[in-house]
Amino acid sequence: MKKIFISALVALCGFTASYAQQASFLSNNHCLYRISQESQNQKCLLLPVQENAEIANIKVIANNKQVKALNVKLAKDHVDYFVPLYMDEFAGLKGLALDIHVNGDYSKEGLNVLTCWKEMKFSDAFDMKNREQYRPDFHHTPAYGWMNDPNGMFYKDGVWNLYFQYNPYGSQWENMTWGHSTSTDLVHWKFQGAPIQPDAIGTIFSGSAVVDKNNTSGFGKDAVVALYTSAAENQTQSMAYSTDNGKTFTKYAGNPIITSTVPDFRDPHMFWNEDIKKWNMILAAGQHMEIYTSDNLKDWKLESSFGEKYGNHGGVWECPDLMKLKVRGTDKEKWMLICNINPGGPFGGSATQYFVGDFDGHKFTCDSKPEVTKWMDYGKDHYATVTFDNAPEARRVAIAWMSNWQYANQVPTQQYRSGNSIPRDLGLFEYKGETYCSVVPSPEMTAARSKKAGKKLTESCEMVVNLKGNATITLSNDKGEKVVMNYDAKAETFSMDRTKSGKMDFSKDFAAVTKAPTYGNISQLRIFIDKSSIEALDADGKMSMTNLVFPSKPYNKVTVKGKGKYQIYDIK
Repeated sequence: MKKIFISALVALCGFTASYAQQASFLSNNHCLYRISQESQNQKCLLLPVQENAEIANIKVIANNKQVKALNVKLAKDHVDYFVPLYMDEFAGLKGLALDIHVNGDYSKEGLNVLTCWKEMKFSDAFDMKNREQYRPDFHHTPAYGWMNDPNGMFYKDGVWNLYFQYNPYGSQWENMTWGHSTSTDLVHWKFQGAPIQPDAIGTIFSGSAVVDKNNTSGFGKDAVVALYTSAAENQTQSMAYSTDNGKTFTKYAGNPIITSTVPDFRDPHMFWNEDIKKWNMILAAGQHMEIYTSDNLKDWKLESSFGEKYGNHGGVWECPDLMKLKVRGTDKEKWMLICNINPGGPFGGSATQYFVGDFDGHKFTCDSKPEVTKWMDYGKDHYATVTFDNAPEARRVAIAWMSNWQYANQVPTQQYRSGNSIPRDLGLFEYKGETYCSVVPSPEMTAARSKKAGKKLTESCEMVVNLKGNATITLSNDKGEKVVMNYDAKAETFSMDRTKSGKMDFSKDFAAVTKAPTYGNISQLRIFIDKSSIEALDADGKMSMTNLVFPSKPYNKVTVKGKGKYQIYDIK
């Protein structure tokens, strides 16, 4: 089947040219692949990828100068899929060639035996038609390639802008770049390309973007200003700005703007703090967070740090966020600091913890005792959670990366890897003397429901379960695969068992039973099912649980035992 699929793809994309005239083998690991002017006039060079092959380091050379660098797992003996190297990046350049160094030992057979040289062809198109059985319908995914952390999210002029950690040259982690997608409803997304790409300072790690309404940076009123981590030998913070609503960015000439000798120094998240009339930024630095202030987004002053002895320290702290929220049912406002951590999650691997307290623009003070750890989501697949800047009605809309570093590179998809969670509006609520994060599906998810409710379980739907006590909810198929969810009203817990959910052999860490406190009773569960994910949330926001699943056939049967009634809405 794989050979038939590849042959069909070759025919569909209209490949041309033969490698024999283009590849010059310089050693057992080194090849120069020349690109003619005729080939350069085509849309793209299709690079054949084999995911268990060694990395090939590729330098794109033009006029005897390096103009780009990328790493690709070029096919050794078979092709899993193709990725495009677009020729318009090199428009007007002459003498274009790829200087390719393939890692591994080829001293016996020679580099020329690799399959990639015969399969590397030019094309006037790149086929992005979805062929993945597990690609979701109403969650954001990259059109192709790898994705992890959401980055630089902002809302402007009716459009939600989502950037993300992206590998355009394979469906595993590599070549960190900012991909870009846009939406007008937080449900349907359009891929917009990769506007912030690696440069001489480093690859492009996570960061944030803001709408500079008052032109504090000098880049223009309402310019979009992004801060991101430049990752090379050290991690430093760099800036780029956009004057076309985030479609393209110009990198700041003074990069990097923040440096440090601290390892794991990354993921700047900035926001305008009206209380002090300044910009704040929170930055991950190993196992604590640093807090900065600025008047112009360029010059930053370190004010304080937070984290020593607080919360979970089972892994590196990453992807922070800091926001003021109202406490439901009171006239109080509190600040919440989001801290993603890997590893150290409640069920292994990566997860999102948070802290609630006070913030005066310079220092964050946590309300809870240092030993208290609060998790935003109790599933295995909820990480790198951050919020959109400039959201309407002062909403705090969060999106997470829906995977886990324990197995993210191995999940059974290839055209793409990873999706994002549904959008969730954040708030705060009190329970037994503590203040917790409230997580509810954003109203856009309700708007996306079909008009009529039914009982038939489909691949992409929302299941609403009204509860009056204990209940066990089972989703299953005729292959014997199932996911069992159990609500215990007396114990105030909710659990999800995916140990018989379908494909699991790609990782010993995948099979799991996850369990969450519900902080009181649940009267309504909202369960979002989308081919390869299940997100269960208390409609009142007191509990959320996000887990991937990979059934060999879609779940088509629902069983509810106990005091619960359900209805199902398709989401398209």
